Amino acid sequence: MNNNSMKIIRLITFLLVFLHINTGYAKNMNIYNFSFEDIDGNLVNLDKFKGKPIFMVNTASRCGFTPQYENLQNLFISFKDTDLTILAITSNSFNQEYSSNEEIKKICLVNYDVGFVTSSPINVRGDDSHQIFNWIKNEYGKEPKWNFYKYLFDRNGKLTSSWSSMTKPDHSKILKEINKVL
Repeated sequence: MNNNSMKIIRLITFLLVFLHINTGYAKNMNIYNFSFEDIDGNLVNLDKFKGKPIFMVNTASRCGFTPQYENLQNLFISFKDTDLTILAITSNSFNQEYSSNEEIKKICLVNYDVGFVTSSPINVRGDDSHQIFNWIKNEYGKEPKWNFYKYLFDRNGKLTSSWSSMTKPDHSKILKEINKVL
């Protein structure tokens, strides 16, 4: 074998090992591996919810679907005595969210009196999307097409279901899936 052949073999071997390691790593990941900043600037490590199902929605305050905050709060109230965790991930990826956490809090707290965890704005699409959404896209092929896209994760932190913006958070088909993971 000549020197170029050896280089090609080493490169292919490296790439195969790299792909195997990265693929294996991604397979062992779950929603509990991530964190984000909440609306008050505090770090939320999702590992504190380990073993609990998570219902996550990417939200925006100036969207036609913003009234779904009310449905999300109804869901929160309905399941408050369970270990279901509800996360509202605010985002301006679709240019419909305020840039200030204070403005977002006014919408969430004054208009909808939300009691669930709400994030500071993060990107949910594109090259600079948050690592949670990169993972969901790469692992499950799911990406929010608009605001109020919904995701349900089981007790192992794996995605079990997702719904479009059109499906309200307290819709019977979502309730059915939540009850399955509880």
